[in-house]
Amino acid sequence: MPSEEDKLSALSPRDRQVLKEISDGLTDPRKIAEKLGIKEVSVISSAEGLAEMGLIGLDKRVEEVYALTEEGARYAEIGLPERRILEIAGAGGVPISEIEDPALKVGIGWLKKKGWAAVEAGKIKPAGDAPPGKDEEILGALSFQGETSGSALDSEALKLLKGRGLVESRAQKSWSLEITDAGRSVFRKSVEKDVAGRCDSISHINQITPDMIKSGVWEGGYVSYKGSRYEVRPYDVALPAERIYPGKVHPYQRLLSRMREIMLEMGFSEIKGEVVQSSFWNFDALFQPQDHPAREMQDTFYLDSRAEIPDHSRVKEMHEHGGEVGSTGWGGTWDPEVARREVLRTHTTSVTIKYLADHPNPPVKAFSIDRVYRREAIDPTHTPEFEQLEGVIMDEGLSFANLLGVLREFYAKMGFEEVRFRPGYFPYTEPSVEPEVYIQGLGWVELGGAGVFRREVTAPFGIDHPVLAWGLGVGRLAMLRLGLKDLRLLYQSDIGWLRDVPTLSRM
Repeated sequence: MPSEEDKLSALSPRDRQVLKEISDGLTDPRKIAEKLGIKEVSVISSAEGLAEMGLIGLDKRVEEVYALTEEGARYAEIGLPERRILEIAGAGGVPISEIEDPALKVGIGWLKKKGWAAVEAGKIKPAGDAPPGKDEEILGALSFQGETSGSALDSEALKLLKGRGLVESRAQKSWSLEITDAGRSVFRKSVEKDVAGRCDSISHINQITPDMIKSGVWEGGYVSYKGSRYEVRPYDVALPAERIYPGKVHPYQRLLSRMREIMLEMGFSEIKGEVVQSSFWNFDALFQPQDHPAREMQDTFYLDSRAEIPDHSRVKEMHEHGGEVGSTGWGGTWDPEVARREVLRTHTTSVTIKYLADHPNPPVKAFSIDRVYRREAIDPTHTPEFEQLEGVIMDEGLSFANLLGVLREFYAKMGFEEVRFRPGYFPYTEPSVEPEVYIQGLGWVELGGAGVFRREVTAPFGIDHPVLAWGLGVGRLAMLRLGLKDLRLLYQSDIGWLRDVPTLSRM
């Protein structure tokens, strides 16, 4: 425990001033600040330091204070609508039809609720005496004295007035300071030190300069510098410093950048595409039947527009009869008008297949990280907009084993040491797998899907070599990497969370 001498030497001149005022009986930081001619925040800062040393007691309180709104101030002056209706009605009452002012009509319901009047045969009839209510008393009090603590006012009446938009509240912090026995003892020693005359000849250092360190003469807790003698206040280097919140890239954007960096390191080229796609590229080119449930309005955002589509004869043949790849197709009649309907892309594969159609010759090694849109109900794990990462490789002699190797490499670079694959089903790949990574505390977690494009997808565009493809929802990966339980945090401006995410953590 620091001695009284240690505590005294640790006090700055301002700390001593604040301690003196508290010793003299001032308990409100605002009044101390006014007396010393300094800012209230400076007094509070000194008070917190004094409280840490046990020299004062510090009581912090937060209370609701209330004030009139603009409408409340008007009613405080002219009266509540229900009171004014009573004045108009007098003892004999008044027909409702004569209450034409909309601002007065709202008072009819309150008249009945308060039991001040009844409505019979279209006429408002006063029910007797109507003494001022608690709500009217509060309006008058707030009008007279301004902002007032809620503890001094009737809580039920306040609730009614707040519901009517006549009063508003805010949280107000209050501080109460009181000197302790230890503080009195240290203050006495401070006074004795001043009386001894030491403070008349010795100044206090507010800031040590490099020149003072180099050329000053240091003796114990004092330094002689340029003809003056200064007392040096000790600093506790173990005390926690004020937190600094530097500017930094959003954690989700850092994750997207890291994934992009990994794909480029692995030799992929990034491709981009339009958000609005035709149903042809979003569905038909991927051999998805035109009556597939995923095309329904509950899954897809359709637009009231039509797109131009390329020569579709081979796609039509593949859907109806299976083309020349040994497939039976889907049968029925493929309708080009359905293919022309424009949608907000439901996956980035619509961009991928279009790129492959434009580059049918090997080698192709491309990826995209982009936003897609689906009609999802918003909850902690689903949003109608989210990002997808997708990669494709097309070359001679590629096999399913090559796909698994690329996936292991990608997930290893993302920091997942244990990866496994289980069979899966996807409409436009065969064979297909679902990669899973092991997360401590969660077990095996599925992170995307992968497979080899079916010949029904590639053949209509003259692609004669295997196409390895995979994709994953970046949101789920972000939740794992950032320890989130609610996906919506990625898109909200939660300053507390953004500050707490480490700046230098590698995604």
